[in-house]
Amino acid sequence: MRGNCDLQKYSLEIVVDGKERKAKFLPDLVSDNYELSLSLNKSDSKIKVYLLHDNQKELICVRKNNLLKRIKSKIRTFFQLILVKANSSKNKVKVNTYAIGKEVKYIAKEYHFVLTPNRLKQSKRRIKENKKTKNKFLDVYNFLNQKEYLLWLEKNEKPFEEHPQFSYNPLISICIPVYNVERKYLAECLDSILNQTYQNFEICLSNDCSTLQETIDTLNEYEKKDSRIKVHHRKENGHISKATNDALNIASGEFIGLMDNDDLLARNALAECVAALNENKELDFIYTDEDKMDMEGLRRDPHFKSDYAPDSLLGSNYICHFEIMRKSIVDEIGGFRVGYEGAQDYDIFLRFLEKTTPERVYHIPKILYHWRMIEGSTAATIDSKGYAVEKGRMAVEDALKRRGVKAKVTVHPRVPYYLVRYEYETEPMVSIIIPTKDYADITEQCLKSLFEKTTYKNYEVILMNNNSEKKETFDLFKKYQNKYSNFRVIDANYEFNYSKINNQAVEAAKGEYIVLLNNDTEIITPHWLQVMVGYAMQPHIGAVGAKLLYPDNTVQHAGIILGIGGIAQHCFIDNPREDVGFYGRLSVPFNYSAVTAACLMVSKEKYLEVNGLEEDLQVAFNDVDFNLKLLKQGYYNICLNQVELYHYESKSRGDDTVDTNSAKYRRFVQEHDYIKDKWGYMLYSDRFYNPNLSLKKAFVLDKE
Repeated sequence: MRGNCDLQKYSLEIVVDGKERKAKFLPDLVSDNYELSLSLNKSDSKIKVYLLHDNQKELICVRKNNLLKRIKSKIRTFFQLILVKANSSKNKVKVNTYAIGKEVKYIAKEYHFVLTPNRLKQSKRRIKENKKTKNKFLDVYNFLNQKEYLLWLEKNEKPFEEHPQFSYNPLISICIPVYNVERKYLAECLDSILNQTYQNFEICLSNDCSTLQETIDTLNEYEKKDSRIKVHHRKENGHISKATNDALNIASGEFIGLMDNDDLLARNALAECVAALNENKELDFIYTDEDKMDMEGLRRDPHFKSDYAPDSLLGSNYICHFEIMRKSIVDEIGGFRVGYEGAQDYDIFLRFLEKTTPERVYHIPKILYHWRMIEGSTAATIDSKGYAVEKGRMAVEDALKRRGVKAKVTVHPRVPYYLVRYEYETEPMVSIIIPTKDYADITEQCLKSLFEKTTYKNYEVILMNNNSEKKETFDLFKKYQNKYSNFRVIDANYEFNYSKINNQAVEAAKGEYIVLLNNDTEIITPHWLQVMVGYAMQPHIGAVGAKLLYPDNTVQHAGIILGIGGIAQHCFIDNPREDVGFYGRLSVPFNYSAVTAACLMVSKEKYLEVNGLEEDLQVAFNDVDFNLKLLKQGYYNICLNQVELYHYESKSRGDDTVDTNSAKYRRFVQEHDYIKDKWGYMLYSDRFYNPNLSLKKAFVLDKE
């Protein structure tokens, strides 16, 4: 590489196993090229590389021993980027240490030091795009910041009809257990119901033997104030389940709604529910979005929910407030169960939903309930009702038993949500399909981790060889064929077509379950197959995905959201591995419209049912299309955040969007248009996202 900037002013500080070494850029006296002088030993176990210039020091990479054997050449390669930047200008360029450090970090993360001319161009293009993207993201709100959320509410909460007229006007009974609540909060709660724009309701209050006189006085006052208010006074304190059942016993509505005695309903909450019922009188269960209200009466912490997602519900009670339920079904299941206090709503939802169908469950994506944050309330902190977490676990475990499903339910160690581990007596055969073309070192890293870490026994690995040419690749094939009886290689020596390669492999697969796995992945979770098989064998589940991490332990994939970026995008990209995620979304399983085929399990029967991967989609979006075909068949796709792999992301292929005049780019455009034409009606209304949320970036709000 020819250079016209003074690299002799630069040096590297190499810290190997805590000891410093120096390396310099040395000019080649014959050719003006620069060489990197660096000595490393195979026994070295950990290396940190710093770039030094003008008394500045920038950490640019950290690597462990599995990459040390290649790190010398790769450090040299990525520092050639400095020369590329210098040569791109007619004049000599002073290289900015900080900027180079940032660019090196980007390249290390995206390409893991494997650079080609195309990738060099791509990195420069993407860094420019990142600057534009940062400016674009100034046009969004972070709704977890209360100030920004309040600004969004001011601009986006729309006026509603004061006196709505409906042809169908069902009576709704709002059932509220009451115990020792201050007058201020109880009165505001009741007033929020009395002031509804829809007036065909009744309020059924059950006083659970309150000892606070102002609570009793407020109940008596409001009972006299409006004939629609009914009060039942219990003779002894029985806790929330018994108290709520007493409220249900005096309810005469076609639907019942549940409220806590200090929370607030938005004025149009009941009208929105009735409007939905007028569109579909068969609905049995309706729920809305919600937020919290602090002690100053200011709103915060909105929960923008997905439409009905049965597996998400087994991980957490994401439905919570506000909901109305058909009373005949509530009566059929016997109301609330004593012994589940603290998770009584969660328990009744799970039992109720077993008596209806997904088509009769409806989500209104509007914030119609305000959960008050007062000291000691669950809204303020889950720790104040830690017993509720265990009761919730019991509710999920009971639900699975009722459904005849054998499973173990545990509480996640860091969040108050649940992990379901499905159990089965015999391990079904799993076929793991890995397409590859050369890059033997990368493929071997995948295979080594797979064979050495996987605790599941009954699996086969099918390596699909797509036009490999290098001797080391065929040596690798032979090595693993000789070493493992459950390893085989199938040739797919035609133009690269990811869909066709995998479809060919599935035809030859012996397994009941198929895993599509990229060759640039590395297993982290030893029991990954046990967990994924348990989900994939559930009749209602289609594709099963996993959390994928970049080598720097940030998130690469934790589910796919439709519509973002035009077609679809992974969510939570770059979040730290230890981040629990928005309402536990990086901790426990959640339903998504799609999961990446970099690691995807599905039963072979369901794979064939939807005719596999679409071979018209050779490279891009074939996994999104496959997931959407499963959704269309009525299956639910799911991402398991307790299952982790590293993903080094498509090392053996470039970016098809770099050169806009190339055949690759033209194919990318065709595949992009194919998806938009076929699935356009679904792309911008992802039912596992929320229409209030942005399509610029996941889980933020648009300013405009």
